Amino acid sequence: MATVKELFNLEGRVSVVTGGATGLGLQMTTGLAEAGSNIVVCSRKLENCETAAGQIEKLGVKALALACDVTKPDQVEAMKEATLKKFGRVDVLVNNAGRAWAAPPEDMPLERWQQVFDLNITAPFLCAQALGREMIRQKRGKIVNIASIAGLVGRNPRAYSSIAYSASKGALVNFTRDLAVKWAQYNIQINAICPGFFVTPLNEKLYEKNKDNIDREIPLGHTGGPDDLKGMTVLLASDASNFITGAVIPVDGGTVAW
Repeated sequence: MATVKELFNLEGRVSVVTGGATGLGLQMTTGLAEAGSNIVVCSRKLENCETAAGQIEKLGVKALALACDVTKPDQVEAMKEATLKKFGRVDVLVNNAGRAWAAPPEDMPLERWQQVFDLNITAPFLCAQALGREMIRQKRGKIVNIASIAGLVGRNPRAYSSIAYSASKGALVNFTRDLAVKWAQYNIQINAICPGFFVTPLNEKLYEKNKDNIDREIPLGHTGGPDDLKGMTVLLASDASNFITGAVIPVDGGTVAW
């Protein structure tokens, strides 16, 4: 029987975090490293990844920085090969890279709709497929998809206007459930975190403009903080979640509870 500390221990594991160099991605990357996991941090901007990797290595783990456009199958495959070359294995995939485009539904450009879907749902499929093949070979793995409460409910149009984001995150929620069922036979656990509102450099202006409306929708009365995704990410990446798969878990201050 394992102790709680042993269940949450990620020492020796290898975690790939897409979009893991900034914002919520960096928070989750840091949490995984603090639990002992080696890290592969990838995004389109190599400089950001290298900066994040330098910070991560100060925590006493190994880190690999990779430039990767996760909407491109060849770059995803190259990311997988680089990961295996350095670490020889992959244990955890956090599909975090994402984007939004604000426009009323009647004005949403098709090009922007497609760009949002390419990154928010096609890219997680590509990464899960590529790294999942290695997890199947290993007969174990953890995939954590970062969806959103926007994928669970309709949003207040006075505060939010990105139907492509909401629709793509809803698709990611059911992708999580169905893939969890398909790959349970390989001992791969696949779950989704649905963050509520966290202030990041990408949405600071939106928050400043709609602060009252946004805060009013959160029962706890405040947005997510710099540590609020760490625990859930480590749980779903660790042996503590070996009997959890297909779960869709809001981390939202109670927003979808009312």
